[in-house]
Amino acid sequence: MDYVSALLPPVVMAVFFAGLIRVIVKTQGGANKAKEDAVVDAALARAEGARQGSPKTDD
Repeated sequence: MDYVSALLPPVVMAVFFAGLIRVIVKTQGGANKAKEDAVVDAALARAEGARQGSPKTDD
């Protein structure tokens, strides 16, 4: 019975990890994908604009 108690925690962690990966994969895309992509694109554009809009001065 020692082998059962030794193998139980890794097996339980593997099952939960597989479930986590499945949830991550299933939530990619879907109805909100375009909206999420638009938010990320807008944030990147703002960051790029702020970086280009403030020139560095070397004094």
